[in-house]
Amino acid sequence: MPPLNADLHCHSVVSDGTLTPEALAARAAANGVELWALTDHDEIGGQHRAAAAARENGLKYLTGTEISVTFAGETVHIVGLGFDADDPRMHEGLTATRGGRGARALEMAEQLAQVGIHGAYEGALKYVGNPELISRTHFARYLVEAGVCKETNEVFRRYLTEGKPGFVPHRWASLKDAVRWITQSGGVAVIAHPARYKFTPTEEYALFTEFKAHGGQGVEVVTGSHTSAESARYADTAREFGLAASRGSDFHSPDESHTDLGRLPPLPEDLTPVWHLLADRIR
Repeated sequence: MPPLNADLHCHSVVSDGTLTPEALAARAAANGVELWALTDHDEIGGQHRAAAAARENGLKYLTGTEISVTFAGETVHIVGLGFDADDPRMHEGLTATRGGRGARALEMAEQLAQVGIHGAYEGALKYVGNPELISRTHFARYLVEAGVCKETNEVFRRYLTEGKPGFVPHRWASLKDAVRWITQSGGVAVIAHPARYKFTPTEEYALFTEFKAHGGQGVEVVTGSHTSAESARYADTAREFGLAASRGSDFHSPDESHTDLGRLPPLPEDLTPVWHLLADRIR
């Protein structure tokens, strides 16, 4: 029996993607995805639309979100899967963590103006489906439109990252908060794309140890930003910590994303897929 083509990490216009939940569902189905989750940043406003679109396209669906947390001075992303999208605790937590994005965006625009890039806040707003979720990605799209950079990858090499113009850190939720919101709402917490974080081995060990202690149960092993070597490394981490394995493209846009929905290698056969923990939550 071939492995399930699950894609449990992607973004719509409700956060920083460029497609609607409906267009993502259609694209996922066209690419052979069988189990799908929409995981917008710090937001679950697209969940009912995504679930309805999944049904229309013959896809099985898990609710999802990607929560930004601060750990050891780094921003880490925790994906929540299979939670109750109407649970007030999840809504309240995400509303609180979104609160700082507006002020942060204005400060980012001010820094860019100091290096001669004017109107960045207004320019970024044109790309925002949800003003509460204005982010670096929206600024990057504007800088490409304005001709400052040729593509968004160049933007992140020259601007908006630590030590470069336009970088403003944001204090997100704690790891404990994010895992609690997910698990109290009936879901499973997953560490997203772990190879992307700039942790020392000691810090990474602390992240996984604390995550598991708070009730976290999964890690993304196969994801659009992992090389095959990184996937093998985090398969070992999943084994070491007894975590289920997740799989997701982290798809944002047909023009920007390196990995399309559903176009990922399978999970290693000896790992427990995270969807096995959520069989009763799949719709």
